[in-house]
Amino acid sequence: MIVRLVKMEFKPEEIENFKILFDEVKEHIRKFEGCEFLELLNGIENENIFFTHSYWSSTEALEVYRNSELFKTTWAKTKVLFNAKPEAWSVEKFVTLQ
Repeated sequence: MIVRLVKMEFKPEEIENFKILFDEVKEHIRKFEGCEFLELLNGIENENIFFTHSYWSSTEALEVYRNSELFKTTWAKTKVLFNAKPEAWSVEKFVTLQ
């Protein structure tokens, strides 16, 4: 399994537009083949910073999503709202305690 973290910083005046956009696509992303978990996190001290946190069945599944029309369309609408360059990491779980 691959864990994907994407940090996005938005222009303050675009936060609501991003929330609306994410609300429109979140179910489609979550139902995309290979996506096993999806959540959106919002900064406490800096409300214009958001993180997507998702689990993917494999690197290949993530790449299929990243090359999909859903991703390309969503990303095109999202990136114009940014205040800073996004950062992304693909990681594997090392230790999990519950």
